[in-house]
This record gives sequence, C-alpha cells and structure tokens, in this order.
Amino acid sequence: MTQNMSFLRNFVLYKCLFALIFWNHVSLSVEDELFTSASNNFPEDGSNQKIKSLPLLYTNRHQSKANFDWVVIQNSTESLSVSEITNDNVKKLVTLLSTFRQGSRLQNLTLTNVSVDWNALMEIFQTVWHSSIEYFNINSVTQLSDIRRYNFDYSGTSMKALTVKKILITDLYFTQDDLYRIFADMNISDMTITDSDMIHMLCPSSQSPFRYLNFLNNDLTDFLFQNCDNLLQLETLILQKNKFENLPKVSIMTSHMKSLKYLDMSNNLLRHDRADEQCQWAESLTELDLSSNQLADAVFECLPVNVKKLGLQNNQISSVPRGVAELKSLEELNLASNRLADLPGCSGFPSLQFLNIEMNLILTPSAVFFQSCPRVRELQAGHNPFKCSCELQAFMRLKRQSGGKLFGWPAAYVCEYPEGLRGTELKDFHLSQLACNTTLLLVTALLLTLVLVAAVAFLCIYLDVPWYVRMTWQWTQTKRRARHNPSGELGTVLQFHAFISYSERDSSWVKNELIPNLEKGEGCVQLCQHERNFIPGKSIVENIINCIEKSYKSIFVLSPNFVQSEWCHYELYFAHHKLFGENSSSLILILLEPIPPYLIPARYHKLKALMAKRTYLEWPKERSKRALFWANLRAAISINLPTADENWCGETD
Repeated sequence: MTQNMSFLRNFVLYKCLFALIFWNHVSLSVEDELFTSASNNFPEDGSNQKIKSLPLLYTNRHQSKANFDWVVIQNSTESLSVSEITNDNVKKLVTLLSTFRQGSRLQNLTLTNVSVDWNALMEIFQTVWHSSIEYFNINSVTQLSDIRRYNFDYSGTSMKALTVKKILITDLYFTQDDLYRIFADMNISDMTITDSDMIHMLCPSSQSPFRYLNFLNNDLTDFLFQNCDNLLQLETLILQKNKFENLPKVSIMTSHMKSLKYLDMSNNLLRHDRADEQCQWAESLTELDLSSNQLADAVFECLPVNVKKLGLQNNQISSVPRGVAELKSLEELNLASNRLADLPGCSGFPSLQFLNIEMNLILTPSAVFFQSCPRVRELQAGHNPFKCSCELQAFMRLKRQSGGKLFGWPAAYVCEYPEGLRGTELKDFHLSQLACNTTLLLVTALLLTLVLVAAVAFLCIYLDVPWYVRMTWQWTQTKRRARHNPSGELGTVLQFHAFISYSERDSSWVKNELIPNLEKGEGCVQLCQHERNFIPGKSIVENIINCIEKSYKSIFVLSPNFVQSEWCHYELYFAHHKLFGENSSSLILILLEPIPPYLIPARYHKLKALMAKRTYLEWPKERSKRALFWANLRAAISINLPTADENWCGETD
C-alpha cells in the first residue's frame, strides 16, 4: 500500500513537471524578447483609427511542431501568433486557448493559414470570445465543410476588435444568414472583414456597439444595411473596393447611422444621374471619400450638408455647378484627376481651406479664384496642361499676391501649350505688359494708326496725291472712251511733230520766237498748240490728252510762270505718263528762265526729277548763241511723220 502511494505521488509529480515544461515551452519561452503591444494600435476609445488590425510579427520563429504540428510565429506574455492550423491540430489549439481565461495577460492573438471545418472554426471563435484576448486577427481562412446554424454565445467577452482577412468558403450551397449572423451580432467595438468576396452583411439583431466597420475589397452591393436601425453608435464605415452603384441608396443607408462621421466609398461603381432620386445622408457625417467612381457633375446634388472633408478625385466631373451645392462646413475638397477646365469658385463652399485640383484639363486657371476663395490656405493645381498665355500671366500675378498658397510650386507647374514653350516652368514664363494688357494694346494701336493716318495725310497733301489720283482717273477714262470709239478723234495716229506746253504769261515768246523759228524755214516742223488745235466741245483734259497722243514729242517751256500754272501741270503729268507708257524720250524741256527751287511746288516732284535726270535746252540771252539753240531744238524734234502735210509749212497763225 505504501509502495502504491509512493508510486502515485511520483506519477503526479512527474505529470506536473511535464505540464510545467510544456507551458514554459509554448507560452513563456520568449518573455524577454521586445514586442510592441497591439493595444497601442487599438485605443479603447477607437478614436482616429480608420483601419485597425493586429500586425503579424514574424520574429523569432519557433518551429515547435513536435506533438502540435502548428508553427508558433510570435509568443510572449501578451501576444501569440500561430500559423498552419488544420483539423488535425485544432483541438489542441482550442485546449491551449481555453487556458487563457479572462484576467490572463494574453491580449493579442493572430492565427494564419487556417484550414478547418465550420464547427472547428466556430469553436475557435467561441473559445477566443470567452478568453482574455482583446484583439483577434485571423488570416487566410479556408472553411472546409458545410456551413450550418451555430448558436453562438455572445455573453461575457473581453474582445474589442476582430480582423478577418481572406476567407475562402468551399461550401457553395448554404444559408447566408447562418454565416453573416455570427459576425453581425458580435457585441464588440471594431470589426474588419476584408479580401473575402463577401456579398452581404446582415443588420445586427439588436442595438450594436459597433463603432468601426471595415469591409474593404469585397463584393457588397447597394442592399447593404438598408433600413438598418441598429448601428446607432457606428462612427467609421469603410466600404472601399466593393460593387456599390447607386449613390442615393448609399445616402439612405447612412441616414439610420446617427453617429456616423467617416464613410469611405472609394473604388466602387457609384453613379448619380437621376435628378428625381433624393439623397438622405446622416447629419453627423463629416468626412466622405467618393474617389475612383463614375460620378459626374450631378454628384453635387447629392452630398451631405455637414461634410467637412470630401474626396471626389478620379471621377468624371467636368464642372462644379453654381448654386447647386451649399456646403457651408466644407474645408477640404479633392477634385484631382477629373475633367475640370477651370478652378471652381467658392460660392457654395465659403469655409473651403484646402483644394486639390491636380491632373485635370485646366489650360488657364481663373484669375479670380483667390478673390472668390479668400479662406483657401493651400491650392494643389499642378500637373495640368497649362497654356502659357496672357490669361495665365494674370493668374501668376495673383499667385504672387496670395503668399505661397500653391502646393508643389514650381516643379508641378509646367507649360504644355504652345509647343514652343512645352516644359517651361511657369515661374520662368513672362510676357510684356503691352502684349497682355488689352486696353493698353488698343490704345497703342490706335495711336499708331492715328500717327500713320496723319503721316499719310501729310504726304498726300505735300505731294498732292489727290491731284494725281484725279488725273490718273481722267487719263484712264479718256483712254477707255478712245478704245470704245476707234473712229473718233482720240485715235493714236501721229499728226504733229510736237505739242507745246507753256504758261499763258510766256505766250509772247512762244508765238514770236518758238513757233516762227520751227514752222518756217528749213525743216518745217508741225506743232500742236492749244489755241489752234483744241477741239471745241471737248473737255480741256481730253484735248490735252488728244494733242499729246497725236504728237511725237512734247515741248515744255519752263519758267517761274510755268510752275504756277495748273494746266501746265496737267500737261506735264500726261506727257510724263506717255513717256513711261511708251518707254520713249518724247519730252523736250526748254528752260526759258531760271526757276529757283523754292518756287517749285511739292507736287511738282516729277518736274524736279525730270530736270535732275534729263538734259534740257536753256534759252540763251545772247543772240549769237540762239542759232545753235534752234539747231539743237530742230535736231531733238527731227522725225518723219507718215501723215506730214506738205502745205503746212509756211502757214501762219
């Protein structure tokens, strides 16, 4: 009997020693290693935490597979991370976890690569639920058997946050409520289910303490939480990367969440095109992320009135309609990567302080932006296809006055158009004030025009341009009538050796000296004189042109009297016109008296040119030199007329 009692004592002592060795090996082997408690990542009040999960700490791997077959990744007095959980070792894991009753120091548990049946999975959750664990992470879960209804006991838990990632359901035919009800009715503060292809989540059966829900990257649709009144404490809801399509339905979903402050609906398929659909957002909602959807301008008709921070980047917005949205509390607006062609005004956003409008289609930002948005402290407008023009210069002047409110200046602000300035930073782009000031440019152009008109008018008056225009017109009209009347007297058959042009004040010399010496004597010359050869009934201009046309030469008797005669000027003009028209030397100039240059009017510039370029005969005062004068004049006139009248010579006036 004594021997038996001794054996029993030894056996119990051995078992206790074995249990102590096992516990030290599994639970307390690395108490001295450094570990940052996950409780620092999950404050009890849950404030300012958007996505909460216990990080996996892969330090000091303990490949303790003997007897247990799982891998201990992290082991300390407050945290435990185990991997490779299967149906073969799940009961041993449950037995181990059941030892951590409430009051134990273990608070953080992470299970990775879990492949078990439904009941075993629920047994793990139930065991952890009644343990001291506050933050439970379970990653890469494969559920192997059929899903059935499970009576989960939600009483008496220390758990604050649950994070489930990558759940694979192998059972294709099961009652959805049997799965979703387990999670929907958990009376904890924070729950995260991500990357799990989850298509729905039930509304909690009673008032839920959920303050944080994260369903990132699933397959949830517009039917989520419709008419759900049991999420009154929910403050943060993350539904990023799901399949929501109808923005008004999302707003109605939030209308029952009286405490909701933050909602992330980014990377969905949201649209809002129908004006008849009313939006009913939670009045408590102050931060809304609608980025990376399919929203257009109409989204501004469906926004929460009390929102302070709004994300609309990467949508299809082309303008911000005026007078549609009145968001008096909005402080931060992100419109990057849309289709906006200009900066939006702040008429509907009087409290706006931060605006991001990068990567849009803005060529020339509005110069009145900083005036209409006086409270804006930071503007992100870089990476737009800026057109470097005068309008952009106006914006740049306001930028300098704004006191450095442009975020990313100057590297993000580069000219795209015109092509010659592509790549030029806006800070290096400059145009003159004259080029960009329309009023100044118009005034300058007007002044230059007036100066030009005045100069042209002065030259016209000085050179008597109107007179020449009038003479050219008369010449053209006379020639035109001559072409239409070939049998008339304006023909071009030469009848005279020369036409004489002179001032009436010099007529005595012409009649007493010039005509007698040329028409009488040797080498009879036929002269055309206006007094005897002008045709009555025709205009003086027509007679002048007619005589010049019928004369081989034109003799001009130059004197101070000549330059004072209007008709002499006409005759000189038409004769000079004929000279250039026929390319001949038909002008003969006789200087009867010297002409001082100051007596020659400005309009007689042709006479000045002729006297400067052509040789003229000067009437000699000495009688001994006059014989030579007449000889030279006859030689200049000498020409055989095909119609010469042999009876002409010897006739007198």
